[in-house]
Amino acid sequence: MNLKQYDLVLFNDSIKKLGLELDDDQISNFMEYYELLTEWNQYMNLTAITAFDEVCTKHFIDSLSLCMVFDCTKSLSVIDVGTGAGFPGIPLKIAFPDLKLTLLDSLGKRVKFLNEVIGRLGLQDICAVHGRAEDYAKPGQLREQFDLCVSRAVANLSTLSEYCLPYVKVDGYFISYKSEKITDESEAAAHAIEMLGGLVYDQKELILPNSDIYRNLFQVRKVKPTPKKYPRKAGLPSKEPL
Repeated sequence: MNLKQYDLVLFNDSIKKLGLELDDDQISNFMEYYELLTEWNQYMNLTAITAFDEVCTKHFIDSLSLCMVFDCTKSLSVIDVGTGAGFPGIPLKIAFPDLKLTLLDSLGKRVKFLNEVIGRLGLQDICAVHGRAEDYAKPGQLREQFDLCVSRAVANLSTLSEYCLPYVKVDGYFISYKSEKITDESEAAAHAIEMLGGLVYDQKELILPNSDIYRNLFQVRKVKPTPKKYPRKAGLPSKEPL
């Protein structure tokens, strides 16, 4: 790929401000990801954000902001629940290739797109799974198999915790990307998190580099196994949060 066709000054500076270093192959992968995202977005709804600098900041840099609170350099098993067009999972995989990543989404067309990205970028130790979070968290599926669960999905914290904590091993972490201050929401979710085997660990408020975009990375540590009755059947976590 010819990287000279892109103005990478802002992107590269933001990467440095996150404390990261990417080589030319990694930068090229981000650019090819951008091209696939905008190409497929003409035929299906992947993102409302398509301008190059906006995608870089609001999708790529936002996804990578996890490194501000979590050591992503280790060979960890990670699941991205409700990944959509691959955020935050694919940017994390490009920047931290030792991660073993599972992308979970309920829409088959999006999973087809994710598989195209994985193939075109030649990513290893990554898979895209088509299914609902409630179903794959059941015993015998992917339950309690991951060191880390991440999600940028739009849902209240109680609901997200029921979707995500069942995937996390004891002593692992669930980290939710939030775009607003969530003091009230986190207080309301504390009981649900405890019921699901979690403990509110920390939250990191930050402004994404070279922007005025606020982010809150809400961190939950898994301290005991999730009771077998959770997650409840499909639809209930969102309709009736714990």
